[in-house]
Amino acid sequence: MTEQPENPLHGVTLEAIVTALSDHYGWEELGQRINIRCFTSDPSVASSLKFLRKTPWAREKVESLYLFMLREIRRASPPVHNFPPPRT
Repeated sequence: MTEQPENPLHGVTLEAIVTALSDHYGWEELGQRINIRCFTSDPSVASSLKFLRKTPWAREKVESLYLFMLREIRRASPPVHNFPPPRT
């Protein structure tokens, strides 16, 4: 497997992505953000995975929303400064 240090999706399973999105947004909002049946009609991780593995355009939308969610979370977090300790 090739190294992909700059790819935030590298090593993240589709199941982990769908689970994180459903935990963060909830199924109802997820269905509003990406209007696909597996999110709007009796949603579950299993049914979503089955559909997304067969449908590249829907998977791309889900991956894009996941990356947006990560940026949103990062922006909401307080900044971390790694200043050296003061000299005495």
